[in-house]
Amino acid sequence: MTAAGLGPPGPAALRAGEPAIGLEEVHKSFGPNEVLSGISLAVAAHEVICLIGASGSGKSTLLRCVNLLEPIDAGRIVLLGEDVSSPGVDANAVRRRVGIVFQSYNLFPHMTVLRNVTLAPMKALRMPKAQAEEAATELLTRFGLADKRSEYPDRLSGGQQQRVAIVRALAMQPQVMLLDEVTSALDPELVAEVLDVIRELADGGMTMLIATHEMGFARDIASRVCFLEEGRIIEEGPPSELFTEPRDDRTRRFLRRIVDAGRL
Repeated sequence: MTAAGLGPPGPAALRAGEPAIGLEEVHKSFGPNEVLSGISLAVAAHEVICLIGASGSGKSTLLRCVNLLEPIDAGRIVLLGEDVSSPGVDANAVRRRVGIVFQSYNLFPHMTVLRNVTLAPMKALRMPKAQAEEAATELLTRFGLADKRSEYPDRLSGGQQQRVAIVRALAMQPQVMLLDEVTSALDPELVAEVLDVIRELADGGMTMLIATHEMGFARDIASRVCFLEEGRIIEEGPPSELFTEPRDDRTRRFLRRIVDAGRL
């Protein structure tokens, strides 16, 4: 793929049946509070997994552990064929293959959109400036932001800033994308434009692990949905099954609250 594409075809080189992301009995605590209590999950290449559950169920912590922003206490994380939870792993090298986008946009306010997008490829990938700017411009054009390349973040709407944050992650040509409640900080009318970007990535085959409160979106985009509660995956399955015929009482109670709130 080109520099402005969805990233190099790394997951396709995995051995047959090997997941792009594999979590095996992952535990993580903050002091006495165990946030992840033995999470096991396999995400195939080009699969889109949506993590749902109440705030505090462990979704964001799970994503941060996959990207090595948080060390795990026990278990194993295998990413693109490499055990990234083993001692001595170069966290920066891992993060060059994994894009992550948070609720907050985290754009540099003193840099233009173009500079925000090209900074990491130039610094981390040693990409020449002209090449980085060409790739960034292609991505910005693709996601409807070409006319914003010279603007500063405070001149953009929340939806535009979040789209720039996603483009910035894509500029590193990641093989996997982690998205952490990327629409939570947006006004309702801006949510659709960000979800459209994520839907295009899914249609293009990007491997994604997404924590979301947008149940309708999860139903439409996910290969599988995982319901988390108290740091455990309570139930997982295709959205057509999990949202219509959940097997576990805890899943049913959660979805009932969602339906009662008009969010599904």
